[in-house]
Amino acid sequence: MKSKKRMILYVALTVLVVIITWGLVEPYTMDVEEEEAVIPNLPEGWEDKKIIAIGDFQVGMWLDNDGQIEDVVNRIIDRSPDAVFLLGDYVYHSVNDHQSEMEKVQSYLEPLTEEGIPVYAVLGNHDYNMSSRKVDPSEETAERVRRELEEIDVEILHNRSVALENESADEPLYLTGIGARWPENDDISRAFTDIEEEDPRFVVMHNPESFDEIPEGAASTAVAGHTHGGQIRIPFTPHWSWKDLIAKGKARVDGWTKEEYGNEENSLYVNRGIGLSIIPVRLNNPPEITEFHLTSPEG
Repeated sequence: MKSKKRMILYVALTVLVVIITWGLVEPYTMDVEEEEAVIPNLPEGWEDKKIIAIGDFQVGMWLDNDGQIEDVVNRIIDRSPDAVFLLGDYVYHSVNDHQSEMEKVQSYLEPLTEEGIPVYAVLGNHDYNMSSRKVDPSEETAERVRRELEEIDVEILHNRSVALENESADEPLYLTGIGARWPENDDISRAFTDIEEEDPRFVVMHNPESFDEIPEGAASTAVAGHTHGGQIRIPFTPHWSWKDLIAKGKARVDGWTKEEYGNEENSLYVNRGIGLSIIPVRLNNPPEITEFHLTSPEG
């Protein structure tokens, strides 16, 4: 009987070691998720064009995987997108030298704009040096992030919309960026001020919670980050993660959110991000590049 118990213990320990080891390895893997973005009134010239979303690098966290970003950028360049969205949280909140870590991010991302790819960004809570809602936001840190990104021709979309032109299309696609949620900078109405109701648009934000406040039909396709997909996802379940289990409300963890999230005729996709938070582990939840293929409802 004792030998049987000992064997069960050895097996359990072996499984635990394998899980922990893989959890440390998985952050250095990468998934490319190809998704369809349905956009009403999409001009014909924009049909099947590509927009890629990445985010949540968290550079500077202990045992971070920042070396992944260079590979991510190379993969994006190889896929020739028509635009790239950066979803925020570029540097971890507790780093000693935020400037040098942000310069690292800048060097990793610069090849995108050097290739002539239009790159747009929103800011996240870590870009305000916020590890939680209870921490006061640092505008100085956020300004540093803005400055470093703008120096490499990344355009910041802070509660505003811009027209993205394409030589194949007679009319633009509008890109709408919403400010960070935790510092209470997500001004939804302001973000949509410069576009008409019928204008085709692709909406981006850092925190999925901002999505609930978008008016009905104003965001047929939106993308957010922030969650890291829960980072540790329970194996053999479709979407459950530790975050689903501890969330007081509905968790928006990864992929297309369920129909009860947000207002009618709005759809949100949550990207799992590249980096890590709190612990340097991912399990059943690899880093993600999301490639959206644009289409009209009729297309």
